[in-house]
Amino acid sequence: MIVSRDRILTTHVGSLPRNDKLSDMLIRREAGEAFDAAEMAAEMDRAVRHVVRKQAEAGIDIGNDGEQQRVGFQTYVPQRMSGFAGVSKRRRGMEFEQFPEMMNYLKHRFPHVSKQQNAPEAQSEVKYLDIKPIKSELARVKAIAGDTFAEMFMTAASPGIISSTMLNAYYRTHDDYLDALAREMAHEYNAIHKAGFLLQIDAPDLAMDRTMLYRDLSDADFVKACEKHVAAINKGIAGIPRDRVRLHVCYGNWEGPHVHDIALEKILPALYQAHVGALSIEFSNPRHAHEYAAFKKHPLPEDMILIPGVIETTSNFVEHPEVVARRIEDAVTAVGDRERVIASTDCGFGTFTNREWVVEPVVWLKLKSLREGADIASARLWGKSAA
Repeated sequence: MIVSRDRILTTHVGSLPRNDKLSDMLIRREAGEAFDAAEMAAEMDRAVRHVVRKQAEAGIDIGNDGEQQRVGFQTYVPQRMSGFAGVSKRRRGMEFEQFPEMMNYLKHRFPHVSKQQNAPEAQSEVKYLDIKPIKSELARVKAIAGDTFAEMFMTAASPGIISSTMLNAYYRTHDDYLDALAREMAHEYNAIHKAGFLLQIDAPDLAMDRTMLYRDLSDADFVKACEKHVAAINKGIAGIPRDRVRLHVCYGNWEGPHVHDIALEKILPALYQAHVGALSIEFSNPRHAHEYAAFKKHPLPEDMILIPGVIETTSNFVEHPEVVARRIEDAVTAVGDRERVIASTDCGFGTFTNREWVVEPVVWLKLKSLREGADIASARLWGKSAA
């Protein structure tokens, strides 16, 4: 994993907006409808080529395929595993019950979104069916991107977020389900690593599920649940060097009050138990912009990099580069080492197909501001013009 040796590097969390044609095809495939495989492949080529070029133009150092080849950051999994059927009755965030007006707002804004609360459930033993889809994804972006980026990453869902989205209706306990998911997702994790990509584990469950699956627990008991989810991640990535894995944690990528979110300080020790080389955590969400203070009580381990979100992903405001620079400097102060900070976004810009909070042209402006802010911060932190 490269570090910010002479300037602040830039990356993002993974998903980027998909075009209308590809979105329609992904949703039809998710629904089990017939589609033209050759047409789908050609459209994916076009979409990946587009987002690779736009990332490069914006100045992203560590890039990816924008998750153009998936219908959602975790809901793609049932297409690759057996055992899933029916419909999960996934709990919504507490604030959606406290503010029912939000549901009407979401229905009007995103009328044709891919599956989220209504994803299938585990009704029999889960088994990873075929490694070809992930190999195809990796081959496509490698062929298209070439040496565009200093480093490339590929995302994969954590056992925990799979378990809390595609609910358990088969295994005796939730722990048994987590264990099975870790065992099977290891096929995907290892494929990404062997292809030479950084593996990013997407695990919003480690923060977000405090208000969803685990809403009835105390904070202390939620932390214990987090530790089990982290242990499942560790099982799934066993054998992959920790400096080839980064872990993304967030509070749910939606425009909402977030008044029930758990404080970072409470979960940070559990996150440190992950055998990863970097933590990607949102800090531009207005409910969490102050939480760098958590590192005073729980300092970042010396063998970890912090990838702070310095760009917000549910608002069409374009952050001024000076704002971005100050957020980066706050992160460096919290870590105490400029080389162990890589600037990023809070979350993805297209976590689910047809649910993009930020319009596409603004996404590229935000990523450009990320680069410009990183250059400003670099000049200050290294005492010279950014390299």
